[in-house]
Amino acid sequence: MIEAEFPICGQGRCRVSVSRFYQLLFCISLLPGCWLAMMGLHELGHVLGGLLTGGTVSRVVLHPLAISRTDLSANPYPAVVVWAGPILGVVVPLVVLWIVHKRGWSQVKLVQFFAGFCLIANGAYIAGGALEGIGDCGVMLQTGTPLWIMWGFGLLTVPAGFWLWHRLGALRDWWRNPERISEQSAWSLFLAVVGMIVLLVCFSTR
Repeated sequence: MIEAEFPICGQGRCRVSVSRFYQLLFCISLLPGCWLAMMGLHELGHVLGGLLTGGTVSRVVLHPLAISRTDLSANPYPAVVVWAGPILGVVVPLVVLWIVHKRGWSQVKLVQFFAGFCLIANGAYIAGGALEGIGDCGVMLQTGTPLWIMWGFGLLTVPAGFWLWHRLGALRDWWRNPERISEQSAWSLFLAVVGMIVLLVCFSTR
């Protein structure tokens, strides 16, 4: 009777605890992974913008402990280069999301979260830094971009990002169902992010 009433590890509770661990591991990996991938796409836009307009890229900073940036030793069209970063940074995730959705791949929700993250991050960066001329915004102002365009970019992208997140369902429901995250998904994402961080630390300057 004692064993029946007090099992060594209640099977239901054990399953929930294990599932919760993988859910937390997935969450811990997801946000830094999205941040690093978002910065990479943003800088890729600057690099492509520079190369396509005849510029010369001298350095790309993508260190996990630094704000990413792309330095050009020759930059004939700085207005194009500076806008290529946030534009590519929101367009590429949306295109990838569309492809994944059309093909019905199982990773669609993960890609949708990342796309929303990129829309919010890039939009908030441009709209929020417009008045103070922070980072790219300073170059945009110097090259003649009006404030209303920068704010308009944010007003388009940030709500769109939250809309994508909203369509994923309620966070509370996701948290109450940890079994939705498989062991394979959690470990795969964690190892991918760790590998990305190691590579960036080894090969990117600060």
